[in-house]
Amino acid sequence: MKQYLIAPSILAADFTRLGEHVRQAEEAGADWIHIDVMDGHFVPNLSMGPMIVRACKEVTRVPLDVHLMVREPEKMLASFAEAGADRLTVHIETCPHIHRTLQSIKELDASPGITLNPGTPVESIREVISLAETILVMSVNPGFGGQTFLESSLNRIQTLDQWRNEGLSKALIQVDGGVNATTIKQIALAGADVFVAGSAIFKHASGVKAGIEELRQELPTIEVQ
Repeated sequence: MKQYLIAPSILAADFTRLGEHVRQAEEAGADWIHIDVMDGHFVPNLSMGPMIVRACKEVTRVPLDVHLMVREPEKMLASFAEAGADRLTVHIETCPHIHRTLQSIKELDASPGITLNPGTPVESIREVISLAETILVMSVNPGFGGQTFLESSLNRIQTLDQWRNEGLSKALIQVDGGVNATTIKQIALAGADVFVAGSAIFKHASGVKAGIEELRQELPTIEVQ
């Protein structure tokens, strides 16, 4: 059976209770903890730095999945890796030397990932997907949580899954943006493996555990060939 991974995004967590929320997510079976880093330039918002990554590392054993929505991410890789990032994902739009950047992440003993915004052609990452262990499809325009899933993302996920089936990549396909109990099944059927969800988990009316359980209940059962 195909294995799916749930990665709660702490962007939607209550920061007055961050440690508690992260621990709740771990206890509820979260596979990764997703940390969105925004610089206020590449995306219109400002968010977490290495100190938040370090704080999360102190309260959980779940891998920390750090998404760098920043200009010149290569200048920040070492500081986030030292803070405890297990996975580092960078945007194709901000990396003119993407081969070098992905190799640098690997040299820091972190798992390299590459992502692209909804308006960026998926073909732009075709030549480097073999270097990535995660391919993140942004299914909303990045910068803010709680946005509506863009249906056009499904074709992009299907294309990446096809390339993987053709042997161009072994990377996990991750999706971030508008993932909830209503959309997660169609995203999975398109070929995704990892689901980043913020509001659907941390703002769930019945709590973090119920949010994660509801997402898992909606995932399809797929036999692995």
